[in-house]
Amino acid sequence: FSSWSGDANGNNNPLTITMDANKTITANFTLINTNNPDGIDLSSAGDFVVIGGAGITNTGSTTLLTGDVGSFPTPTINGLNQTNVNGTLYTTANPIVGQAKSDLTAAYNDGQSRTLNAISLPGQLGGLTLAPGLYVNSTSTGISGTGPQGILTLNGDANAVWIFKMGSTLVTDPGTFIVLSGGASTDNIYWVVGTSATFGTNSIFFGNVLADISITLNTGATLNGRALTRTGSVSLDTNLATKP
Repeated sequence: FSSWSGDANGNNNPLTITMDANKTITANFTLINTNNPDGIDLSSAGDFVVIGGAGITNTGSTTLLTGDVGSFPTPTINGLNQTNVNGTLYTTANPIVGQAKSDLTAAYNDGQSRTLNAISLPGQLGGLTLAPGLYVNSTSTGISGTGPQGILTLNGDANAVWIFKMGSTLVTDPGTFIVLSGGASTDNIYWVVGTSATFGTNSIFFGNVLADISITLNTGATLNGRALTRTGSVSLDTNLATKP
């Protein structure tokens, strides 16, 4: 219950009224989405658009990354320089990246531990419109198909949270994409990937990708979010990636 309207006002409940004439009184309620999970705290990992564990490799000169970039414990970065990065590019071992990796691990473990109000996540997400919630698939999921079947729509307001948890891989086909509607925020979308994530050529993806092993963005793929991997490498090729 939120308030009264019509011939009464305020939010006192119970309400006492004097019926000295015909009156119309409406009780107003605010719908609370009980399936909306808490977000995952990225802490200092949230400053980064790309984190690798075993290095980062880029093969496209026009790749543009907005946010910090680094790898730990292997700091090797090939094919990137500061002209590709609108943020700090860490090319040697740095405790800042080490702390971000530690925070990433905590965030990943948090995501993988979520079970409350879990919804079954299908293997094919193309053609679906999904409300906020925790979605779980014990194996693999992705977006495939062309036309409407290659589009995943996430519909919710600015406070809505989506957590997609999978036991194995996340794979999107070339040209597939995600659409946000209703004011949904990229920062509130989390993909917790049990092994590796691969994004198809010229695909468009939204959200924070937390992968245990590796992340690959194929030629021309766009990521509105973060590519954060714990143990393996991140591979880039003529990509745009922008942290929220």
